[in-house]
Amino acid sequence: MKTDKLFYDLVRELPQIFFELIGKPETDPSIYTFTAQAVKEQSFNLDGLLSTIAGHDTEPMYFVEAQAYKDDKFYERFFGQIFVYFGQYSPPNSEWYAVVIYDRKRNETPPHPRYKTLVDNHLIRIYLKELNDDGSLATGIARLFVETRKKTGALAQRLMTQAIQEISDETNQKLVLEFIQSIVVNKFPNLTPEGIKAMLNLTNDIENTEYYKSIMKKTKLKVIPTLLRNGCSIEQIAKDLELDVEEVREVANQQQ
Repeated sequence: MKTDKLFYDLVRELPQIFFELIGKPETDPSIYTFTAQAVKEQSFNLDGLLSTIAGHDTEPMYFVEAQAYKDDKFYERFFGQIFVYFGQYSPPNSEWYAVVIYDRKRNETPPHPRYKTLVDNHLIRIYLKELNDDGSLATGIARLFVETRKKTGALAQRLMTQAIQEISDETNQKLVLEFIQSIVVNKFPNLTPEGIKAMLNLTNDIENTEYYKSIMKKTKLKVIPTLLRNGCSIEQIAKDLELDVEEVREVANQQQ
């Protein structure tokens, strides 16, 4: 599963969940835009950047990175990229945070003591495997990324029910439900649609609604790049996901 790609989808599509996860639920997500900003001088892209829209320069900006493997030079690179960005773009915000989302704490190489000031004032670290289940939707979605296969279905079902109960806005509710299903499909790309349906305990009535069909269609399209990287052919993907070959080919062409 490409955890990093999914987390950037989370920050872009559901910023309110992201802000709740980092302990800032009072933040207004509508004043932020999410980009993968190119930094030309060093030829690299910041993986995730939440910057404020015009008129909200007093609010902090957030540099977001998902890390699922050990990298001894991670903080040198991450902090270095941030300061190169500052030098090139000179954003007006005086406050900023570097947010690192680890799947497990063992994949972190602790930052060198020379970065103590940055760590104390600007670094937010989240370890998905160590999150306590406080019953919130944000924490539950974060835990879903690293939950075991045996427990994934039950957690996803709970989160879908919770989203329907807690989110009154139909558009946001649909986004959250779609995202939960996307995590499951990306974690288990070899599961058939019937397998996903069984894991999520979806009824025939739900499966036949246009609402469900639209969610599943988007979810299937999102998992195609992962299957392509795993060596699956376009024809096999179309068969397994019950999609038209041309739909799969169109996504494949976009990856080139």
